[in-house]
Amino acid sequence: MTRLSRLYLGLAMWANPDWCGSLYPPYGGQEGWLADYARVFNAVEGNTTFYSGAPRAETVAGWSRLAPADFRFCFKLPAALTHERRLEGIEADFDAFVEALSPLHDRLGPLLVQLPRDFGPDLLPRLAALLERWPAAIPCAVEVRHPEFFHKGSAEIALNRLLITHGANRVMLDVRPLFSTPATGCPALAQAQSEKPRCPLHVLSTGNEPLVRFIGHLDEEINLSYFRPWIGQLKLWIKQGKTPFLFVHTANNRRAPELARRLHGELIVQLDQPPLNDFAGERQTTLF
Repeated sequence: MTRLSRLYLGLAMWANPDWCGSLYPPYGGQEGWLADYARVFNAVEGNTTFYSGAPRAETVAGWSRLAPADFRFCFKLPAALTHERRLEGIEADFDAFVEALSPLHDRLGPLLVQLPRDFGPDLLPRLAALLERWPAAIPCAVEVRHPEFFHKGSAEIALNRLLITHGANRVMLDVRPLFSTPATGCPALAQAQSEKPRCPLHVLSTGNEPLVRFIGHLDEEINLSYFRPWIGQLKLWIKQGKTPFLFVHTANNRRAPELARRLHGELIVQLDQPPLNDFAGERQTTLF
């Protein structure tokens, strides 16, 4: 199956000890987590680079050995470039970041440029300069959070035109499930609602790799009600020859693997996608 006929599904990370006993075996070291993750999901956001910057060469080499050929890493640009320096004067560091990932270039999905909430229309020339520099072989996805980019006015038109011109994908951040109820009495939900931006959802594919970040609630039925309309949209993108990426989050991400599996179960009813493999932790549990 080629990249142009499938859906890439994953989570925000693979290194999460909360998933031991479900996605991962209850005992054992982290060295097996990526392999176990990649047996179930075929993509990952890779949040670690946002906080820690470019990974070490030996770390990338290890990932390259463990990830299968059809797996896609969608690392975030470091916050030092997007939030601290706000894309200004980052050329050398951006080039170094991309070079650090070179052993994975055949397995890179869209690299994510997650911009801060105060990165507004006046800073679009900085984004344009970055997109001019972007390597043609690596897909790009841009997540904006400034309110002006969601009002369908001149700022949003300028942003969308810029992304379309460069074939960059506008990230579709769906936080509707997360904010669908008050967080009264639920610390995990309250924390997630305080951290995530309450941005309107605009479903617009500006590139060939539409990327959806679905931020789930703790209630499965709420998640399903908001997710089901996505199925037709994902199906349409695949029919158009696009390669959609779907990343699933929950309020504290402890149950994110189970939610992704549940949503995938809804997807395969209408999309010609292979079933997910069993979780390693659950498989091990059934042996005893």
